[in-house]
Amino acid sequence: MKLIILFGPQAVGKMTVGHELEKITDLKLFHNHMTIELVTPFFSYGSKPGKRLVNLFREEIFEEVSKSDLPGMIFTYVWAFDQADDWAYIERISEMFESRGAEVYYVELEADLEQRLERNKTPHRLEHKPSKRNTEWSEQELKKTLERHRLNSYDGEIQKDNYLRINNSAIHAEDVAKMIKEHFKL
Repeated sequence: MKLIILFGPQAVGKMTVGHELEKITDLKLFHNHMTIELVTPFFSYGSKPGKRLVNLFREEIFEEVSKSDLPGMIFTYVWAFDQADDWAYIERISEMFESRGAEVYYVELEADLEQRLERNKTPHRLEHKPSKRNTEWSEQELKKTLERHRLNSYDGEIQKDNYLRINNSAIHAEDVAKMIKEHFKL
């Protein structure tokens, strides 16, 4: 079993790369908005019940997948490196899979803000993330989050054996997926 944690700021291309990686591996994509979009018709993701439900659904899916005979999964996440809770969350997910014999891979994506603002409006993103369809709001949220949090790691900050960082500002998602597959021999 393999778990790929694909992380980076909003609109960096995590889900799109995840879809491409899913096509060329046996791994299933679990992008973070799958649970957000499930809960949003009832509770805002920023609300206490919204966060609780999103986390509950994710935890249950992680639990079942980590115990299953599936080849593995790709999980996308916006990791705020200045938040201890985010570090603990990644560690908890990793430990859940590793304790059951899985290999965990960490793939960090980074892209220029200009590129991310363009990607924020792509049809693929808007198709899979209805809550982002108000692109004016989504763009403001993207900028605010960037001001409040550090969404990419410092050089050498992530001390994991299976770690890869890619600046995908000018690289197509298909090529990024191939790079990940080749680097980790998936």
